[in-house]
Parts: sequence; C-alpha cells; structure tokens
Amino acid sequence: MTQHRKGLVLDFGGVLTTPLLTAALAFEKRAGLPWGALLTRLYLKPEGIRLSEELERGALTQTQWNEAAGQLVGIDPEGLMGRIFADLRPEPSVIAAAAAARRAGIRVGIVSNTVGLEPWDLYDGYDIHRRYDAVVLSGEHGTRKPEPEIFRLVLRDLGLTAEECVFVDDTEQYLAPAADLGFATVHAVDPARTVAALETLLGIPLTDTDPDRVALRGDTL
Repeated sequence: MTQHRKGLVLDFGGVLTTPLLTAALAFEKRAGLPWGALLTRLYLKPEGIRLSEELERGALTQTQWNEAAGQLVGIDPEGLMGRIFADLRPEPSVIAAAAAARRAGIRVGIVSNTVGLEPWDLYDGYDIHRRYDAVVLSGEHGTRKPEPEIFRLVLRDLGLTAEECVFVDDTEQYLAPAADLGFATVHAVDPARTVAALETLLGIPLTDTDPDRVALRGDTL
C-alpha cells in the first residue's frame, strides 16, 4: 500500500514563479549581451559562483552583489538583480496546487536560496508568510541548498520528518541531498507534470476549478 506524504516543501524561484533561465535570457537580449554571456560569467565561472553563494548565505548584500556582478559582466550595476529577473511572473497552477494541499491538511513550506531582499525583493506580492506554514530563506540562516541543514530547518518548522515530505525544486542538483534525508523529490520542469506528480505522492487532487477559490491563485500577485 502506498504511503502518501503529508508535508510539501517547495522551492520558490522557478517553481512558484516562471522559469529563472527564461527571464535571464530575456534580460541578456534587452541588455545587448551575447547569448549565454550573463549566465556564463555569473553562474558558471568560479568568481560568479562565489558571489552568488555568498549572496545566498547572506554574506553579501544584494547591492554588493550588483556592484561585483556588474563589473564581471561589464554592465551598469544599478538594480541589476531586479533587472535580470524583471520578467518573472507567478506560476498560477503550482500556487493553486499548494493552496489546495493546505486546504486538504498538508503542511506546506518554502525553502529558498535568497538573492537578498533589497533593493529588489523576489518574494514581494506573494505573501509567503501567510500562505505557507514554514518559510526558510537561506540568507536569514547562513546556509543554502544543497546543504542538509537548510532542509532540517524547514522540517523543524513544519514539525515533520523528511520521510513524511515531498520536496520540489527546478534545480536538479538540489534533489539528491533532499532524497538522502528521506524526502520524496520532484524535479520541476513543467507545471502540469509537477502538479500531477504531487497528486500521486500526496494522494489528493490539487486541480481546483471552483471560481470562489481560483482567486487564491492570483490575489495580490
């Protein structure tokens, strides 16, 4: 008999929002950068990786990251993080599925590698502290995915064990450490497939067409 999970832990950017990569590539085009130049310099080369990891741990402010990243890429650093991800939008189907899970009694948390909260706030308008049962942002704790400690923090706040939970992330390399702790994992590559996988693992329907509840998908977003 299948043992359904009773907790759900979600990444934020790329799971509850549209894809990060799509937004970054759109910024490259607007900025007149060669295709892939931004991603290569900031997320594949050692100095860019170091800067991003320090930002996610809260060791750098977003403004400090903007300045350093702007130099690496050779573009204006003013508000750079917000400009890179200006095209991000909510992912309604996954947001609605998370809300449906909570209504069904599933404990739902967020664990997110942060990019600082100012001058640009990735989470602005999503009301994450009201909509979810636990929110663990890496920069507030000095630890980041894929380190096990960040998963233990969200489990503590949910009051559940890893074996009771599902973890969803669009970054595949973060799934194996969660699985090692006991999470069931879902690689978020397509919202419909993500929701279908969660329905199977949680054992409940998550697609809601009730017009009185559809508002939950978009109010304040």
